[in-house]
Amino acid sequence: MTAIPPGALVPIFVLLVVIALDAWVYTDARERMRRGSPVSVSVGSLRIETPQAWFLGCLILWVVFFPLYLAASGRNPFARSRGQE
Repeated sequence: MTAIPPGALVPIFVLLVVIALDAWVYTDARERMRRGSPVSVSVGSLRIETPQAWFLGCLILWVVFFPLYLAASGRNPFARSRGQE
């Protein structure tokens, strides 16, 4: 039996991380909607605000929708906090 080369495990690991983050986006968006403060973004005529829309966006085009979700939900880790300059 042939062992799986370590380089083949990297894409599988990345895929699992992306799927886990997609699940987190869905549960976070669902909880925010339940509390009455949905995460909402409008780009032209496109409006994204339901947990399902965020999940599908992240699933299809993660590199765009995941950072967009972080910014729209106020969880942008790269934003400077107020008062620090």
